[in-house]
Amino acid sequence: MGAAQAQSAQDTTFFVTSVGSGKGADLGGLEGADRHCQTLAEAAGIRGKMWRAYLSTQAAGGGTVANAKDRIGRGPWQNAKGTVIAKDVADLHGPNNNLTKQTALTEKGEMVKGRGDQPNQHDILTGSQADGTAFTGNQDMTCGNWTKSGTEGAAMTGHHDRMGLDESPPAKSWNSSHASRGGCSQDALRGTGGAGLFYCFAAN
Repeated sequence: MGAAQAQSAQDTTFFVTSVGSGKGADLGGLEGADRHCQTLAEAAGIRGKMWRAYLSTQAAGGGTVANAKDRIGRGPWQNAKGTVIAKDVADLHGPNNNLTKQTALTEKGEMVKGRGDQPNQHDILTGSQADGTAFTGNQDMTCGNWTKSGTEGAAMTGHHDRMGLDESPPAKSWNSSHASRGGCSQDALRGTGGAGLFYCFAAN
């Protein structure tokens, strides 16, 4: 591995997890999700960064509200190939962010399977509305704030490849496309085209 490659890994400040927790949407809460980001980054040789999962949590069920957009630092963020996906939080949630199937790479710099691939894994867990904030109300959109892996609950997902069943904004949304169906298990997530993957951002 040349110095240039090592350097680019070190400059990574955004990735999609190459693997999920293995327990569906049970990520061990935000703390477990952040730790998963950290572990994957360090295994890929990305050191000295404070990683945060792009996930919201809700007050429903007595939880603490966290907005995904408030967890991830200020930006700019770039992928493992050095491509900037967004300059700042506003850019990330605006129409001109550079988040596509080609740029939403894993910590290893690999593409994540999307619509048309086998299996489709474009449902990325976010639990968030399109503006990066948590859902209000009593409907579970975070699989019990990332602690459920059974038939109960649901999690909002986004499409990293910006493709869906039609041309509507949700179908093309990277962070707020549709909720999981059939619960929070690995099988339920797989059923709509996911693998329990999520976005990680360097917050420092």
